[in-house]
Amino acid sequence: MSRKISPAELSQHDSPSSLWLAINGLVYNLTAFAPSHPGGLQILLQHAGQDASVPYNKVHSPSLIRTSLSPTAQIGSSDSIQTPVPQIFSSVPTKPPLSTLISPHDFPLAAIPSLTPKATAFISSAATDCLTHRANSSLYSHLTLRPRILINVSTPTTRLVTTILNCPVSSPIFISPTSLGKIIHPSGEKAIALACSNLDMAQTISTSASFTLSEILSGQNTSHPAFLQLYVDKNRVNSERVIEEAVRNGVRAVMVTVDAPVPGKREADERIPTAAGGETLAPMAGTAAAVGDGKGAALGRVMGGYIDDSFSWEDLGWVKGLLPEGVKLVLKGVQTAADAVRAMETGLVDGIVISNHGGRSLDTATGTILVLLELQRCCPGVFDRMEVLIDGGVRRGTDVFKALCLGARGVGVGRGVLWALGGYGREGVERYLEILNDELVTTMKMCGVTSLEELHPGLVNTRAVDHLVPERVGEEHPYAKWRRKSKL
Repeated sequence: MSRKISPAELSQHDSPSSLWLAINGLVYNLTAFAPSHPGGLQILLQHAGQDASVPYNKVHSPSLIRTSLSPTAQIGSSDSIQTPVPQIFSSVPTKPPLSTLISPHDFPLAAIPSLTPKATAFISSAATDCLTHRANSSLYSHLTLRPRILINVSTPTTRLVTTILNCPVSSPIFISPTSLGKIIHPSGEKAIALACSNLDMAQTISTSASFTLSEILSGQNTSHPAFLQLYVDKNRVNSERVIEEAVRNGVRAVMVTVDAPVPGKREADERIPTAAGGETLAPMAGTAAAVGDGKGAALGRVMGGYIDDSFSWEDLGWVKGLLPEGVKLVLKGVQTAADAVRAMETGLVDGIVISNHGGRSLDTATGTILVLLELQRCCPGVFDRMEVLIDGGVRRGTDVFKALCLGARGVGVGRGVLWALGGYGREGVERYLEILNDELVTTMKMCGVTSLEELHPGLVNTRAVDHLVPERVGEEHPYAKWRRKSKL
């Protein structure tokens, strides 16, 4: 029988050597867990010896702590515990009806009034000067289409059915991983999953999701493919548990993120304090202030403390060994032809995602569509040996079309999905994806094709950016040969 713990007793356990928290009516001893907490030790100390239900519920599902900790960590209950789930999403009577949104660009405008400033910054922010973030999108506009005419495109339903990582899907568009979905909408990743299930589209679920994989995937169409995005934990045992849970829940691929060994500097997110407008959005956001490191309160940076920055090529065999047959290993964050070739040559990797984290990691990194062109120019063989996916900067169906023509098997979208989620929940995500799919179909017909199998590079003029694409694999500069010499 769980014993009752009084507020006075709870308050005595507020230090690293004895750290208790009350969450949703239960009291947990987090002393052993605290050093490995993904959000850092300091945020736990900020709430140590107290009821942390309100800040916890704003970011995590109620079941997450129960499934993440050993049963022995639950030591009692308290009558004094309050368990409200806070209302962090404002009611906006003037929000336009979902049916009136006809463009992907309509969703941020509709969503922002419903979101807290911190949530808005979390979605929109990118690294430092946001140059890569903008380039990801603007570079698509420099690629022009070459439509063919007088072709019968009267097929009632242009075929978008394809496979991504050998999984049948209804569209080559897939959901890129996005974390902390509950700060955007109470249903978070569960709403995204249901939308993907209804549309039979693929979803990539972040390691930092607000809900457990079983919660996200329960009740879905069993044919709907889900992939796991994995940040490798400094404590490798934790990553092994995550992969084990993913496999148990039917995940079809593990996408290891390799473009963010450390969190990027997202200043728009960092500038907005935890308590903007009087709210306390998320417990992790207070870590920076508690630590006093002067780096702001970016959710991504605070949450990324557990990521293993020693993870290297030599560790891929360890990850591959954890995957049963049929579960694919994918590297997410490839940004050069040299690394695409190296991934191919390992013989361990089934696919890559050309990605720069949506411009959220390293500013002035190359726009992803240019990296796709680099692979075509320098190492076209990778397209035969591995599946090549891409994300970053995709705003329109024409962008999807261009990436597919240039060799991508699937095209990921992330920010747009979050705007749709924040404004309208599952229905918003479905409408956003339906608009993109409809734009893709229209583009295909306008260019004289009726199935994905007919797409080819000749439908896209890339000459405006060809001079930006490297001509060879490797790290050699085309003309600068200087090398730093050590001083004796």
